[in-house]
Amino acid sequence: MTTKDQTPLSYKDAGVDIEAGERLVDAISPLAKATKRSGVMGGLGGFGALFDLKKDGWADPVLVSGTDGVGTKLMLAFDTGIHSTVGIDLVAMCANDVLAQGAEPLFFLDYFACGKLEGGIAESVISGIAEGCRQAGCALVGGETAEMPGMYPPGHYDLAGFVVGAVERSDILPRMNDMDAGDVLIGIASSGPHSNGYSLIRRIVERTGLKWDAASPFSNVTLGEALLTPTRLYSKAALPLIKGAKVKGLAHITGGGLTENVPRMLPDQLTPRFDRTSWSVPEVFKWLQAEGRVEEDEMHRTFNMGIGLVFAVAPQDADDVMSELASLGEQPTIIGEIAAK
Repeated sequence: MTTKDQTPLSYKDAGVDIEAGERLVDAISPLAKATKRSGVMGGLGGFGALFDLKKDGWADPVLVSGTDGVGTKLMLAFDTGIHSTVGIDLVAMCANDVLAQGAEPLFFLDYFACGKLEGGIAESVISGIAEGCRQAGCALVGGETAEMPGMYPPGHYDLAGFVVGAVERSDILPRMNDMDAGDVLIGIASSGPHSNGYSLIRRIVERTGLKWDAASPFSNVTLGEALLTPTRLYSKAALPLIKGAKVKGLAHITGGGLTENVPRMLPDQLTPRFDRTSWSVPEVFKWLQAEGRVEEDEMHRTFNMGIGLVFAVAPQDADDVMSELASLGEQPTIIGEIAAK
């Protein structure tokens, strides 16, 4: 007969280190404080985060919420040991989506789940989240760190993000009733694949036989570093134009590319017509297409192909919008127009 082990057990014995979680909160508190904006009430540690819209200066606000993750781009972070950029991706995938409704991102919460809190990894990820919030102009007001032994292999974790934005009722996008055939589509650049298509990217890289620390064939850093380039945040470029009432619609170009995301801002009777020769496709996409023998339409359906955000504007406003975007450091391009179906 086997004698039952009578040794007293603790939560730490089961794989959950409460003290490590408390140390993480202490480490990230200064990062969260650095993102604070007017309207934020209190700090980390409460059961919920409070935000005072009136104090933040809103007159007739409508709240817009969004949630997203980073997808299999996380696998590159695991394989390369580079964890400082995926947090920026997480914020961008959420904040850019609410921006497409005309909303200014106000505050952000994250969910970080792992099997075991490992030294430096969570801090690195959350420092990226704080940087993403800084770029978006929103506050990191809280989140959840879940240590779940047996759920994730060592060194692996999952991320989810949640953003709340606000837009004055008169500025809500898209303004479908105002859209007409002949309206102009203006695109601004992405920084690369952003956070979409990485299951295909990983398959292509596997086919080439290249390691993540090999020299990138299309840039001057390693292949892993190049493909971990974080998603751009577009708040600073788009919000002044939204508030100036010159934008009829915005499309954040994520999975599905231009062909699936631009129609989301159009009424049923209108369709986008693109000129694929109007912008230069970044080298990363040319390399992926060549190495994967990916068909042209499949590339445009999977990736953003160098265009991260698209504005729909009236023809008479196109020059002003182009000039204002240029003054903000963008290189806008007219990539097509809206046409009747």
